[in-house]
Amino acid sequence: MTSDVLTFVDGPIGRIRLNRPKAIHALTTPMCVAVLDALEAWRADDAVRAIIIDHAEGRGFCAGGDIRMLADSGAKDGAEARQFFHTEYRMNHRLFTYAKDTVAFMDGITMGGGVGISQPCRYRVATENTKFAMPETGIGLFPDVGGGWYLSRLPGRIGQYLALTGHRLDGAETFALGLATHYLPADQVDEAKRRIAAAPTAIAATLDALSAEPGPAALLDKRAQIDRLFASDKLEDIYAALEADGGEFAAATLATLRTKSPQTMKVSLKLLHDGKGMATFADEMRQEYAVGARVVQRHDFLEGVRAVIVDKDNAPKWEPATPEGVSDHVIDQIFAPLPGAEAWTPHD
Repeated sequence: MTSDVLTFVDGPIGRIRLNRPKAIHALTTPMCVAVLDALEAWRADDAVRAIIIDHAEGRGFCAGGDIRMLADSGAKDGAEARQFFHTEYRMNHRLFTYAKDTVAFMDGITMGGGVGISQPCRYRVATENTKFAMPETGIGLFPDVGGGWYLSRLPGRIGQYLALTGHRLDGAETFALGLATHYLPADQVDEAKRRIAAAPTAIAATLDALSAEPGPAALLDKRAQIDRLFASDKLEDIYAALEADGGEFAAATLATLRTKSPQTMKVSLKLLHDGKGMATFADEMRQEYAVGARVVQRHDFLEGVRAVIVDKDNAPKWEPATPEGVSDHVIDQIFAPLPGAEAWTPHD
């Protein structure tokens, strides 16, 4: 049986290759364990100078996590889902705090868990194939794996727009927003890896030399509209601003939001509001774990997975169905810290 993650040493480089192409390399708990184990082994190995994270064959870097498993678990006691989140977030945190240079090649679909594995890396490479998104509100989930940290630090209110709508960024937009440190033509990716292996202390210079002009970042043309329409951390205010605007962009955006879970859109707004003030990434992961452990067992997630992934009717029946129906009390319950013994902790 072929491993879902290939970890090996290539000269001075530790290589982590996601290798689950039929699922667009979506992460499972054993995959996260394999990444953690490799990072741990290489941490004290002086022969390994830098880490490259990429994917084997297929059209995406990583499409997210094992959503079907999460829903199956959430419909029962949630234990397997919590184990996945706990392990995945430890991997995210280990990458965030890793001392050696890390390079992620986001050549293709990079969503959810793929965002979580790429964004902590020191170097993040986008290409013309990159499709970067956090589309979780469409299945009654929220932008986790550090989404509250990364999205809240984007310019203006673009993070809130991305979190609520699940909008897909192309490579140029990913680079323009700083979510990628470099933009390379896809046909230069293999050459970049070869040069990094040849000169592991000159990664920035290598990527700079191979970089290309990414072209216009279309979303940034709408920056002023997004900042105005998404100015509030209250979902009802955003709906009101979109309804009052009358423009084409506002109308299309409102139509998109009406397909998403009101409950997890409110969760997302609070996550970004809190995330901007988090002192450490570990604090962010601790909060996201508490939220995830609860959301995965709530109606909207199970219904979202049913509608989008199982039955594919794309007609989820959210409960509550409107922003007004989601009380502050429910959001406070979802965000309450877990008891000490149940809380997330970083890897030792």
